[in-house]
Formats: sequence, structure tokens, C-alpha cells
Amino acid sequence: MSSPIYLLKTRRFAPLFGTQFLGAFNDNLFKNTLTVILTFQAAEWTSLSSALLAPLIGAIFILPFFLFSGLAGELSDKYDKARLSRIVKVWEIFLMVIATVGFATHSFTTLLIVVFGMGMHSTLFGPIKYSIIPQHMGENELISANALVESGTFGAILLGTLMGGIVSGIPNGGVIAGIAAIGVALIGYAFSRYIPSAPSLSPQMPFSLNLFTQTFNTLRLAYQNKIVFLTILAISWFWLYGALLLSQFPSFVQTVLMGDETTVTILLSLFTVGIGAGSILCERLSHHSIRPSLVVIGAIGMGLSGIDFALTAQHFTAVGEINANPQFFHILFDLMLIGVFGGLYSVPLYALMQRRSEAHSRSRIIAANNILNALFMVSGAVVTMILLEGGWDIPDILLMIAIATLFVAGVIIVKLKQKKG
Repeated sequence: MSSPIYLLKTRRFAPLFGTQFLGAFNDNLFKNTLTVILTFQAAEWTSLSSALLAPLIGAIFILPFFLFSGLAGELSDKYDKARLSRIVKVWEIFLMVIATVGFATHSFTTLLIVVFGMGMHSTLFGPIKYSIIPQHMGENELISANALVESGTFGAILLGTLMGGIVSGIPNGGVIAGIAAIGVALIGYAFSRYIPSAPSLSPQMPFSLNLFTQTFNTLRLAYQNKIVFLTILAISWFWLYGALLLSQFPSFVQTVLMGDETTVTILLSLFTVGIGAGSILCERLSHHSIRPSLVVIGAIGMGLSGIDFALTAQHFTAVGEINANPQFFHILFDLMLIGVFGGLYSVPLYALMQRRSEAHSRSRIIAANNILNALFMVSGAVVTMILLEGGWDIPDILLMIAIATLFVAGVIIVKLKQKKG
């Protein structure tokens, strides 16, 4: 039990890890291939401006989290999660076939439908992934399993994004990406066949087809457990911060660092590697137990390194080659620290959410987490756009979110003291 890697040798975890890793890879391979192709070849595909395409794709992908998370939670609580995971993977294979056709025919509408479908794929699989972990793992394995899932997910995001960027520059790159994604989805389905059965703990639960009722009931269920609800809010802040950083990398590189596409890739890679490293470090420091102190350290670390990152960016001077600029390496170091502290912060929160949720309603709790994660990310994006329109610079916005993260750390400390009292 000295290393979480041993879980990758067990049937109760390895197939689930492979299934979720390949699914996250495909999501980002498809989305980034589509985004890059449309950005540089927009006139051949649509009359919309290239500036609107990336936000449009992101909005369509995240919409199913609002519409179907309640449904996903109810399904995962009512039916065998292993069986549901295989159905979701069949859905992914079908979507990647449609995507290949869309790329081959240059059908913009078809590809947007696939974006929506892949968002629904992620919406459905999220509650399965996080609720099956405590069903198959021991309580002392929750941190290890979540650390591997977190680091694996961000690793898959990085690899899929990089692969999408590479393939999109090749002639017929969309078709090549589609064919590759079909192969990856088939392998993912093969992994899902080996996930051990995870029977429903509430098979008699009533089932509603009203999406709005499902969403309301899911959020109300989470709100009834105050510790779980506060945990979800804390997780949602992590996704708001991360999404804001990732969405601003291209503009930040272009307007502040005066870099190019390679510079964006470097920032993305270091941030992702940092989160993976922080997730594994959290597992090592926690000694297989949930330690709220690591959440506090993570929040303070994200805030302080984020402040230093923003202040360095505010005073950045683009002189000569960027790779020879000491300020650039200062920024890279801060960015990696944000990722490392983000891993320390998020892993215990996911484990706490799983542990404190009632087993028979755990999937719906995780669905509520997905809804609020999406709400926070969209709200952050809207506020960012308003501030940019109002004359704020990107470093100013990054400084604001870093300072706000210190405030979040303060709230967590107060809540922990109230609990002890």
C-alpha cells in the first residue's frame, strides 16, 4: 500500500482508469482538432467569425452538464454502473463515426451535434466514474484512487489536446483524427467490459423524465448535506480557476508574452503536469486518509503562486527570444506551482465528497457537483468577458482570481474551526 500504482494492477480499478483515461483523451482530441481546423479554415466551414468559434464549441460542450446531469445521477444510482459505462462507450463509438463523416463532408452542423453528444457522454460518465470508486475501493484507498483518476484525467486532456493540434495541421487531419478516435473509443469499450459489476443500491428509486425536476431535486439533495455541499462549492472553485487559466492561455501568450503556439503548448503542458504531480504528492502526504489541512495548503498555495504569477506578468518585458527571458521561466515556475497546489487542493475534496455521500444517492451527489462545476465555469467565463470588455488586462483578472482564492482558503479555515468547535 506504499504507492497508489498498485491499484493499476487490480481489476477493480485498472479497467475503470483505462476507460476514463481514453474517454478524456478522445474528448480533447476531437474538440481541439475541430477548434484548430475551424480557427484557421473558418471560411471553408461556416460564415461565423473565427473569434466566436472556440467559445461556441465550449458552450455547446458544457450545455449537457446543465440539461442532463440530473438524469445521469438518477441512472447511475438506479442501475448497475459497470453496465452503464459500457453503454456510454458504445455512444462514444457512434459519435466518433459521425464525427469522421462530418470532417469528411465539411459539415459544420454535424460536428456541432457531435460536440453536444460528447458533452452528453462526459455528463453521463462523470457520476459513474466517481461513484463507482467508493463502491470498489476501501475507505483507505479513496485518496489513492482519486489521485490516479485526477492525474490521469489531466494527462489525457494534455495528450488529447496536443494530438489534436498536431493532427489538425495535416491534410485531411479531421478525418485522420476521427478514425483515430474511433479506434481509441473501441479500446475504451474493451476496457469497460472488464469493469466489475457495481449493482445499484437503490433499484426501487422512482425515476423522473422531467429534466428540470431532476436538476432541482439533484441540487436539493446535495444541499441537504451541508458538508458535502460546501465540498462541492470548493471543488467548483477549483474548476472555475482552472478553466479561466486554460481559456486565457492563447490570449495571454499573444498579448503579454508575445509568444506563439509553441508557447501556449508549454504553458498548457506545465500546468497539466503540475496538477498530476500535485495529485500524486497529495496521495503521498495524506497516508491514505482524508486530510483537510492539505485542502487549506492547496488553496493558500494556489492563491500565493497565482498572485506572483499575475504580478510577474504585469511587469513582463518582451525582449529578445522568449526562451532567454528570466521572467518567462519565473512565470512557468509559478504556473506549475498553481497546478501542484491545485492537485493538493482537489484530490481530498473529491474523496471527502465520496465518503460523506450516502451510498444510495452518491451518483446524484456527483451529478450535483457536475452541475455546479459547469455553473461556476460559465459564470467565470462571463465575468471574464465583461471585465475584458471593461478594459481590464488579463494579468489584472488573474490577480483578482488569485486573491479571491486566498479568500476561499480563509472560508475553509473558518469552517474547519467551526467543525472542531
